[in-house]
Amino acid sequence: MENLSDALEKLKLSSTDKTTDSVESSLDCLLKALCNSSAEASMKIQEMGILPVFPSLLSPQSSCTPKVANIIAEVAKNEFMRSPCVEAGLIPPLIQLLNSTDQEVLLQTGRALGNICYDSHEGRRAVDLAGGAQIVAEHVKSLYQNTEPENQKLLTVFCGMLMNYSNDNDSLQAQLISMGVIPTLVKLLGIHSHNTALTEMCLIAFGNLAELESSKEQFASTNIAEELVHLFQKQTEHEKKEMIFEVLAPLAENDLIKLQLVEAGLVECLLEVVAQTVDGEREEDVSQLKTASDLMVLLLLGDESMQKLFEGGKGSVFQRVLSWIPSHNHQLQLAGALAIANFARNDGNCIHMVDTGIVQKLLELLDRHVEEGNVTVQHAALSALRNLAIPVVNKSKMLSAGVADVVLKFLQSEMPPVQFKLLGTLRMLIDTQGGAEAADQLGTNGKLVERLVEWCEAKDHAGVMGESNRLLSALIRHSKSKEVVKAVIQGGGVKHLVTMATSEHMIMQNEALVALGLIAALDLVAAEKDFVGSSLVSMLHKLLSDERSAPEIKYNSMILICAVMGSEPLHKEVQSLAFIDVVSKLRAHENKTVSHQASLTEQRLTAQS
Repeated sequence: MENLSDALEKLKLSSTDKTTDSVESSLDCLLKALCNSSAEASMKIQEMGILPVFPSLLSPQSSCTPKVANIIAEVAKNEFMRSPCVEAGLIPPLIQLLNSTDQEVLLQTGRALGNICYDSHEGRRAVDLAGGAQIVAEHVKSLYQNTEPENQKLLTVFCGMLMNYSNDNDSLQAQLISMGVIPTLVKLLGIHSHNTALTEMCLIAFGNLAELESSKEQFASTNIAEELVHLFQKQTEHEKKEMIFEVLAPLAENDLIKLQLVEAGLVECLLEVVAQTVDGEREEDVSQLKTASDLMVLLLLGDESMQKLFEGGKGSVFQRVLSWIPSHNHQLQLAGALAIANFARNDGNCIHMVDTGIVQKLLELLDRHVEEGNVTVQHAALSALRNLAIPVVNKSKMLSAGVADVVLKFLQSEMPPVQFKLLGTLRMLIDTQGGAEAADQLGTNGKLVERLVEWCEAKDHAGVMGESNRLLSALIRHSKSKEVVKAVIQGGGVKHLVTMATSEHMIMQNEALVALGLIAALDLVAAEKDFVGSSLVSMLHKLLSDERSAPEIKYNSMILICAVMGSEPLHKEVQSLAFIDVVSKLRAHENKTVSHQASLTEQRLTAQS
């Protein structure tokens, strides 16, 4: 440290005495001290005020320039020295040096700038103001085809500098993208894929840039998919595969890149990873299995990539994914069920899958999880069943296969995502002309109705609340059964249907009004008390008076008014609210069905007044 103090004193004097020898030996001493104890030596440099001396030593002509840049790079490895480096005015002279043709000067300057930018807002801002990133990007563009070892070293440093400059900073990442660094880096990766250090720098840079939505378009116009798949195929180490996965995941969010990755053979790589790790006990096996199967599911979210892999239900990939469902591994069961849900995004695929027995596999999987109770697997399998139940021809087949019975086993679940999918699946199954029998069975299931009424109050979970209301209404609408109506009235469901009729979603309003109309038609006496208690009549008055109400809403509201006239207390309420005024105005409504119903309703009101 004493030698260091002497050397620093000499350097301080060097601003007046530029004897090259004494400066050189002082710099050597300084580098040695930084190698031994970087933090301690850096603090000493800071205390003795040496940083402001460096700009004068960073002249392009000086032989000691690479050494000074190297010292700055070493000093800037310490977080506490990055802002002082900026304050001492080191950035402008360093950026001037980027115009040098000397390889060593460029290397050390790139290191210095990269280290000053690392996690430092001030460093990045200063480099940005001095236009440093543009010059480095130009260097990378002009050097990327050169495969000499010295040049690869320089490219690694420059890529690292750009990465540190833009990491976690959207606006600087966007700046690099607009400079066109993505196509250059993709080409660079293809040429230098055998160079580990440079490849890793490229991958980290891609990982940073791929998070930005605006980068996806540029990536899609390169052959990044082929390069990454090619690189992945060569890897044997877990860490390297993970690095590539970290780039693939954000890129695969783009539908065009999904398709490119499928065409480049990524799926085969993923299936291989799954096969190699499914029985592995090591942490890295578990991690790779999850990453590979998650990525597989992500690729299936794109319509084109999904259809390409489905291949009319004959695709080998589709068959392999099917084999995951009966697996003993929860992660694979989950990915298999999610994949089926993604394949089930059009009627053709759904019909084919139901005809080839996939429902049975999903039901067996669900049965295994009634007791084991893995919530994510339950949710995924129910999602798949819900999607498969959308085509009309599938509903009766799925009901015959016993889907409703298995789904009902999850009624006790306390997990809102499972509740939501359970409700959606049951509603899809009965949502058809031929769903009367199933709606009848479900609607007279006391446990189900009780749970539905309870979930209609799940204010913290709007999705569950909405689906419960819709299923309650669907049970009545599709069964048209007095028994179901009775069960809903006894269970306390009427008030929820009245509330549902005021929903902001027109489809839900309509479903509620039709169900309420059926309740009034099938068992007005039993429903009378609930209709009065839930202010049904004043709610209908509001719907009819509101100009924004859709024609269907107005029509079904009038049908309901006519249906409740047979009850004395409700009849009195109708009279007290002067409905006749609102209804007579609707006779002039532009919608013929509404105006016709308004005439009929007016006659009914007049006759019974």
